[in-house]
Amino acid sequence: MLGKIDDYFRNQETALKMRSYRQEILASNIANADTPNYKARDFDFKAAYESARAGQQTATLATSNARHLQPSLTIDLFAPELKYRNERQPSIDGNTVEMDTEMKEFTDNAIRYQASVTFLQRRIESMKTALTGQ
Repeated sequence: MLGKIDDYFRNQETALKMRSYRQEILASNIANADTPNYKARDFDFKAAYESARAGQQTATLATSNARHLQPSLTIDLFAPELKYRNERQPSIDGNTVEMDTEMKEFTDNAIRYQASVTFLQRRIESMKTALTGQ
């Protein structure tokens, strides 16, 4: 029963974790806008999300006793392949952070994070309604 509930919320959980991590990366880019030779970084959210979803299958090991614990397959959501942004307007000091791009991506990611939270709240409300009938 709990496994089915976990599966019901897994996609939103994955999206929230990855959006949170992306927000940290974008904030780091913004914070280092004046650091010489700093290279702006980001990751392809769609590819990383699909990779995380595809890898969420359970692994089972052969056991000699029913009380042996099975390891959970852990996917490091916090290690998607970080890539460097291509600069559109080179900076003299070698910094590739473009504030307009970073602020746009930061705002877009924040809105999508909030949307994921809203979707998760709706799922919880629908499950609560199904269980209580109210």
